[in-house]
Amino acid sequence: MAILVIADHDNSRLRPATLNAITAATRIGSGIDVLIAGSGCAAVTAAAARVAGIRRVLQCDGASCAAQLPENLAPMIRDLASGYTHLLAAATSVGKNLLPRVAALLGVAQISDIVGVLSADTFQRPIYAGNVIATVQTSDPIKVITVRATAFEAAPTGERAAPIEAIAAPADSGLAEWVGEELSRSHRPELAAAEIVIAGGRGVGSKEGFALIETVADRLGAAIGASRAAVDAGFVPSDCQVGQTGAIVAPRLYIAAGISGAIQHLAGMKDSRVIVAINKDPEAPIFEVADYGVAGDLHKVLPELLTALNRQG
Repeated sequence: MAILVIADHDNSRLRPATLNAITAATRIGSGIDVLIAGSGCAAVTAAAARVAGIRRVLQCDGASCAAQLPENLAPMIRDLASGYTHLLAAATSVGKNLLPRVAALLGVAQISDIVGVLSADTFQRPIYAGNVIATVQTSDPIKVITVRATAFEAAPTGERAAPIEAIAAPADSGLAEWVGEELSRSHRPELAAAEIVIAGGRGVGSKEGFALIETVADRLGAAIGASRAAVDAGFVPSDCQVGQTGAIVAPRLYIAAGISGAIQHLAGMKDSRVIVAINKDPEAPIFEVADYGVAGDLHKVLPELLTALNRQG
């Protein structure tokens, strides 16, 4: 058995979700290789080599891999696949874009967003917005799988470095061109990887009302999240959305302020270790998953929370 994990990175930093995908791979078996495909990505390769549990790192460094375009990477991974029984990637935008193409080229079915490994051919994945966990068994000779990062602990890193093997970069397919990107910059933690998240919903009331959420977030060192209703209302940008069609998070502490708790939102945060809900409606569904609930107006509760935090220093 041999497993290939395709890393998600930005050519300078290994994204945390890759470490969770490596943990999922260790639950399947041994003989784990990690593919780093990028340009000028030596630092990423070095970081991957120190991850515990891997056999070697395959470094594919070339201009055609700079943006990790699936049109360029998928044929190369198809050619590599003959040496592996499993191909894994985190269910990030990169993994979701790349692995379906790889599966199609191999003529196998992809298993998406797994949250559990029962055996080398049997996995668990959520369906119906996370209300049902389906057990999926596959007889495909090569298993192509995306991993929900929040369902697995991050693989540890150490001083020992696995061997690094360079492989040739693929030719540019000419099917797609990377034009550019606009990145939002924030001093707050990245939403998907934050230890604490405070999220606001329609109950916040306005874009200006989110200033209170931001103040609490800054005091706690938290990331800011939002329900789809808050995003659709224009209170915050779409990259703050938590839920089935947004970010999937599982922080140590999740504070939901003014969020009723639609199943689509719960699908994105119900695995959080501690959930605190603040809502004026004591019958709101969010209280069914909350560890602690406050039936009150967030505009009164959050200032009291800030006062208590400042009192504690």
